[in-house]
Amino acid sequence: MPQRETVFGPGRAVPADGNAKARIQAYAAAWSARNRQPGQHKGPLTRTFLDVLKALLWGFHNARTGQCFPSYERIAEKAECARSSVAEALKVLEWAGVLTWQHRCVRAREKCRDLFGREGWRWRVIRTSNAYAFRDPGERAPPRPPPSKSEFRPGTLNQDSYPFYAPLDDALGSLGKRIAHERAGEAGLTSHTFQAN
Repeated sequence: MPQRETVFGPGRAVPADGNAKARIQAYAAAWSARNRQPGQHKGPLTRTFLDVLKALLWGFHNARTGQCFPSYERIAEKAECARSSVAEALKVLEWAGVLTWQHRCVRAREKCRDLFGREGWRWRVIRTSNAYAFRDPGERAPPRPPPSKSEFRPGTLNQDSYPFYAPLDDALGSLGKRIAHERAGEAGLTSHTFQAN
């Protein structure tokens, strides 16, 4: 699996009712069966990995708000597996396209001493847990852009294409056809000249 980029943020909350959760579970089992390699019992998603998914969907995901941010320890407790199994399961489940996550952070103010021994305060960023979002295979939403490390999405408004630029697209298409036609004519002329000599 490729190395995952570390992404920080509040996480995307995706509400999902019982039917959507059942579709996600069915998709995960089908994907695993479809990608089964020799020597694998049920595929890349083992029973433990599917138990982790089940724990996330039915034990921690809030169907109404879409929030889901339990710790590895809580997931392991609910799925009845080791913490290391949870970490592996999340990697494979993301690789399968079932879920994704962002690291949640909070700012905390704490007492400290400066270089001269005076007491003061400083802000510290603390990673709390991951925020998980699930992909419903039944939804017809367009693919989302990859997450950005900053809070701003990649791309700017002037890079979007709007329908009122259609005349420009037509003009560029006509120009491309004309250039291709002229090149084809030059190629024919060159071959004709060569055959005449």
